[in-house]
Amino acid sequence: MTWDGVLSLMTGFHWINPSLGGATLVRTVLVVHITDAILCRLFAHNNGRPKNLWTGLGFVFGLWAIALLLVLPKRTEDVTGDQ
Repeated sequence: MTWDGVLSLMTGFHWINPSLGGATLVRTVLVVHITDAILCRLFAHNNGRPKNLWTGLGFVFGLWAIALLLVLPKRTEDVTGDQ
């Protein structure tokens, strides 16, 4: 198995389009995960969670981090000191 095959399977893009080339796959993964990171940062900010932590988690775990942020209860006080 090649590196692009492994990346395709790990990110789930194999199930969408198994014939994506390596360069196209990497660009697509980066765009999607950067978008996920931005969404995580916005959701974390609105829910009183540490923005930098959730931005990183959103970039690494993508949609799973967004889903977790959506089901976690909203914090009422800012304990992180992150403004």
